[in-house]
Formats: sequence, structure tokens, C-alpha cells
Amino acid sequence: MPRIKAFQALRPAPGFESRVASVPYDVVSRDEAAALAQGNPLSFLHVVRPDIDFPPETDPCDPQVYRRAAENFQRLQSDGVLIRDAQPGVFAYRQTMAGRSQTGVVCCCHIDDYEQNRILKHEKTRQAKEDDRTRHVLALNANAGPVFLTYRDVPEVTSLVADASRAAALYDFVAVDGIRHTVWRISDPATCVSSLSAVPVFYVADGHHRAASAWRAGVQRKLANPQHTGQEEYNWFLTVLFPASELRILPYNRVLRDLNGHTPRQLLERLREVGTVVETSNPSPPAAGSFSVFVDQRWWLVTVSASSISRNTPTASLDVALLEERVLHPIFGIGDVRSDPRIDFVGGIRGTAELEQLVRSGTWAAAVSMYPTSIDQLMAVSDAGQIMPPKSTWFEPKLRSGLLVHTLD
Repeated sequence: MPRIKAFQALRPAPGFESRVASVPYDVVSRDEAAALAQGNPLSFLHVVRPDIDFPPETDPCDPQVYRRAAENFQRLQSDGVLIRDAQPGVFAYRQTMAGRSQTGVVCCCHIDDYEQNRILKHEKTRQAKEDDRTRHVLALNANAGPVFLTYRDVPEVTSLVADASRAAALYDFVAVDGIRHTVWRISDPATCVSSLSAVPVFYVADGHHRAASAWRAGVQRKLANPQHTGQEEYNWFLTVLFPASELRILPYNRVLRDLNGHTPRQLLERLREVGTVVETSNPSPPAAGSFSVFVDQRWWLVTVSASSISRNTPTASLDVALLEERVLHPIFGIGDVRSDPRIDFVGGIRGTAELEQLVRSGTWAAAVSMYPTSIDQLMAVSDAGQIMPPKSTWFEPKLRSGLLVHTLD
């Protein structure tokens, strides 16, 4: 069973939370991050995306960029913007978007449980991104952003979180994107830790690279410490644990650079080899086993025959896997979707109108609107020790960085 513990949080002093808290480092480009942080020197983007403090042509992995991250982080502390709790704590963190809420427990998990698969993954990580975030953790000596974990619901934990949310909040603000963020301290952290520690397994929902880099940074600290005991703070990393029943996965859509030599009519004929194809006014596919294609200024619904879908393994029936095997590889000639420049991915939060705009701009030739992967599918794939195809899930809302920070000492 995975272990969790309370931690002495480094967090914004009252009144600074809305100015400090930022989106995660990996959901915005350098220019988008710079625009969000413009005029706000307290934004945690100066810590998690310190490349915004340099000219656009600067290599984001240049050593000076990591040094700047550490300097910005230390400045927030020395200026009293970030303060440290006197006692270890566990927190409830609620996000509300468009009237829908999800509430998780902020705590620390052990790096050994990540390594030994008591915290299960469903994605492969990329070496370059791992390297970057590992250097970032070590430069800061802190986990600047939490890893988004989920678990099968535990009624006792749900009750503790509900009790906490009836008290006065530490923070309660609405970010510029309209998402409300509320944080409470859980008054009985020992019971919460005990209840969650009885959960057989946790699942990485979002933040595979943050999790991998937290583990790598902890291992490096361990190897560099001849007096290592296993009790050091660097053995733990920052997480938010959400009950699975409260989570919603959005689709992760695709855009294609060209039609691989096909005319739109020829493409539709090839798609009819995959399943039924009908023109539709609804760009969102109605059910699993179907997807919508925008080409020739129209949407087409493609429905794969249910009898042709294998149920032998959890990954075989995933819509993203069906799309790869039956459409992207044979029809569009896409090889490795991780590296092929002829395909890109668009998070579902941007909506299908974004897909239409990208195609109408002439930059992309076609778009695919996906039906979202379910949380049950995610857990089934993880339980089986399998890996989902790239860009299978998009979680929204995103966890804010800088609200609660875990330091490694």
C-alpha cells in the first residue's frame, strides 16, 4: 500500500494567493506563460517557467534558467510572500469550473512507492522532459507543482474532506480563467493519513513527468547522502489525491497536417473501410467506438463496428488506440505519433471550434474530435501494467502551482 504523510507547507501569505498561484509549467508555451505573468512579479510562473525572464531565443534548459528559478523562489520567501507552516499539515483543495467541483487531499507520497508501482502509471515519459524537471526540482530543492493522483473512493476520507470544507478556508479565489480554487486545512490529519494509507494503490492521473522527476531527484539526493536513513524529506513528493468518482476526463483531439495524398472524397472512402461514415452537425462523437473528422469544411461521424473491437486487453478497445491502428497508421501514414510532425494534439478544453479554426486557417488539413477516455479505462490500463497511447487523456481543471509547495529539506 502506498504511504502518505503530512508536510510543512510553504505557501502564500494571506492576500497573496491569487497573485502567486499559476497554471502548471507544461500547459502553456513560453509566450503564453510570459503573457500571463506580465506585470506580476509574484506569479509562480517566474519559478516554474523561469525562461520567461529571458529573451525568447534562450534555451529553456540553459543552466542560467534554473539558477533564475531558484533566485525567484528564494526572493518570494525572503520578501515574505511565501511563508512556512510551523506544523505539518494535510489540506483539502477544491476546484470549481462551470459549476462542477472536484476536491482532493494535498499530502506527500513516497518515491519508493512510485518506483515499486504502488503508484501506477499509464503513460510513457520523455527523457528530455524528465531531465528538465529533475534539474528544476534539484535547483529549487522543492516540488513546485503537485502530481495529480486518483484513487477509488474511501467514504471516511470523503467525510473528512467534507468536514474540512465547512470551516474557514485558507484560500478562496477565482483565477483569471474563471476557475475557483479553495483550500482548507484538514483538522485531523492523522486520521486522513491513516485512511488513505489503507488504499491499495494510487494512480497517476496527470503529471507523469513531475512524478518521474520527483522520484529521480529524490534518488539523486539519496545517492549523494552517505548518512541516508530513509526518513529524509527528499524521499517524499507533493501530490493531490482525488477520489475517482469526482473526476472528469476531457477528450484529447488531433489535427493532421495533410491527407497523405488523398483528396477529401478519397479520404472518406478509406474511412468507410473503418466503419460507417455519415455527415453530422455535431462535432462531438456520441459514444465510445466513434470519432468525428473535420475535412472539406464539414464534420463526418465515423462509427467503428462494435464486433470488430477486441476486448482482450484494456488498451485494445481504447478509442485512441483504434484511431491509431485503423486510421492514423494505414490511411494518414503517421508512424510514431510522439515524433511525427504531421500530427498534433489539442486539449479538449479548447473545444471543437478550435479544431475547425485550425483547419480553416490552412495550417492543418483535417481534425479528429475524440470521445473521452473514462477514468475506469485509465485505472484498468494501469492495473494491467499497460501503457496508453500518447495523449489519451486531458484532465481539467489543472492544479495550480505555488499554492502549496513541498521542500526537500
